[in-house]
Amino acid sequence: MATPPASPTMATTRKPLPLLLLSLSLPVLFLIFSLVFLLSHTTFSLLICPLLPKSTSRPNATSTSVASVDVSMDKTLQAFNASSPPPPPPPTTPLPPLPAIPAAVKSSRKASTKRNKSLLKLLLRQTPQTRRFEARAAELFAGPTPCTDRFFMTWLSPLAQFGRRELLVLESLFRWHRGACLFVASDTMDSAGGNDRLRPFLERGFRVAAASPDFAYLLNGTPAEAWLGVVQRGGVSPGSVPLGQNLSNLLRLALLYRYGGIYLDADVVVLKPFSDLRNAIGAQAVDEATGDWRRLNNAVMIFDRGHPLLREFIAEFAATFDGSKWGHNGPYLVSRVAARLRRRPGLDVTVLPPRAFYPVDWNKIGGLFIAPKERKDERWVKAKVENIKGESFGIHLWNRESRRLKIEEGSVIGRLVSGSCLFCNSSMFVKPK
Repeated sequence: MATPPASPTMATTRKPLPLLLLSLSLPVLFLIFSLVFLLSHTTFSLLICPLLPKSTSRPNATSTSVASVDVSMDKTLQAFNASSPPPPPPPTTPLPPLPAIPAAVKSSRKASTKRNKSLLKLLLRQTPQTRRFEARAAELFAGPTPCTDRFFMTWLSPLAQFGRRELLVLESLFRWHRGACLFVASDTMDSAGGNDRLRPFLERGFRVAAASPDFAYLLNGTPAEAWLGVVQRGGVSPGSVPLGQNLSNLLRLALLYRYGGIYLDADVVVLKPFSDLRNAIGAQAVDEATGDWRRLNNAVMIFDRGHPLLREFIAEFAATFDGSKWGHNGPYLVSRVAARLRRRPGLDVTVLPPRAFYPVDWNKIGGLFIAPKERKDERWVKAKVENIKGESFGIHLWNRESRRLKIEEGSVIGRLVSGSCLFCNSSMFVKPK
């Protein structure tokens, strides 16, 4: 029997096996292709893009700026992590030394340290030189004729620094006080070199002597005697301010308290006699509104022997000594004690106005060393000289500020010095440029 022919419907619905497998594998192939594409794109971005040349076209608008910074930062971190070697181990060799300190600074520091040590010895123990202090003072003051005035100076700096300006101050002192005695408390001037500096005065009959200070003798019976004992036992720090400066502040008080007379700093040029002054100290600054003094200065002091205010000054020094504050044991000390006791009766002290010894403040002293250049400058210099000569007993040169300044011929200082010099050495002045 013949097989009947297939119907058209059956022919269209039945599929061969290869086509069926192909239709089933298409989604899988598409998934695989997608994965391959993603992996290849990522590899291209990470490995190939950094090697391509960068576009020179300018990025568009600010909307891409933040993204650009982020990508740049990300690349920087990736590059750092990929290429940076591990941090080096700590060095086993010492670090290179610091730059060398200049020889001049090093020398100055050594000299200052050496000077402080020698000054500390003056406090810690007596020496053959200091033991002669009392006798030297008695010999000077007990001459064939009494001293018309007793002047005192301290010099606890190196001998080399006692130069022409300091000798000029001595000239001005004896120019106006020819019968005075001057006693210089100084371990460096108590030497052959110091005698050479004083010889021109001694050869002309002026009474001047230098002796190493005996602190034990000078402070005996004063409120600072116990303080000296604490220093000798190592219980007081010298501080950072040069020791000579602080010791000078105490020494001047002790000299006046024991002997009475006039203390004068080595940078105060005398312009007229001090004969009418007694128990006086000069103000450095005043209150412009009230006219009352605001600050005193201890560069010039005139006191009777054993004056009670001097004792208060010495007591304050011992009680409040601070070796690291400039002026604390000097100008600020006399200012705070005098302010505290200004109402106490019986002190018998005169506070002189600034024009007496400090007619020019420290920050303006430099202008007085310069010679006039024009006619108006000449008029100002003449007026300033006349004003100072008429109202001042002396003028503080503020060596701390003016030590390196030369006295120009024709300047205010030059004219004041010419009127107060004793030997009038023209080499003291320089010609103005």
